[in-house]
Amino acid sequence: MPAIQRSVVVRDTLNLIAKRSNWAGKEAGVIVVFCVVFIVLVGLVALFIHKKCAARRERKGAQF
Repeated sequence: MPAIQRSVVVRDTLNLIAKRSNWAGKEAGVIVVFCVVFIVLVGLVALFIHKKCAARRERKGAQF
């Protein structure tokens, strides 16, 4: 059964080559910082859009 033995060897070799570590698990603090920064940026963008929409609404209300 050389085909089975070859597939086992190939599988084991690929597992050794493509062995990955869990970087996010090791560096949990960095992930928390990324999440906090993302939430702050989304909040700032939402505030900017809200102000622009309010100003546009105010301009439209003044025209009529």
